[in-house]
Amino acid sequence: MSETTKQEMETYSIENVDQIKKLWSKTYNTEGKPDWSHILPYYADDIYFRDSIQGIRGIKEFSAMTKRLSDRSKALNMEVVRAMMEGQTIFVEWEMTISFKTRPSSVLYGSSRLTLNDAGKIAEQRDYYDLWGDIFDNIPRFNKIYRRFMHRKFG
Repeated sequence: MSETTKQEMETYSIENVDQIKKLWSKTYNTEGKPDWSHILPYYADDIYFRDSIQGIRGIKEFSAMTKRLSDRSKALNMEVVRAMMEGQTIFVEWEMTISFKTRPSSVLYGSSRLTLNDAGKIAEQRDYYDLWGDIFDNIPRFNKIYRRFMHRKFG
């Protein structure tokens, strides 16, 4: 491995939980649309991402997904509520406020599990959130119908 490549790998590795909190806050808490350009080098080329909607493998597909999310939203902010790291696993609890182009703002409450590879890059990201409940809660009239249905069917 060349000296330059080794330095680049060391430069873009996650070393502690404060670093990931800082990177994520910088990604989402800019004016308006999020910018992932500074954090993408911290993801492994073979990243596996999974959430309630999709499973994606590879940095090219992951980058395209972040662009689609940015394009669909008018504004997107995230507050990191808490984060912890144990070994090569990081858990991040977050509150994301997303403003769609034609709908009111919605807050999604969720968490992410990040798994680091031996080089300190994010090799896997699994996001957990209640997509429909958090969004439906912000649609007038529909929110009550949805919550009544959920209560009747599930509890």
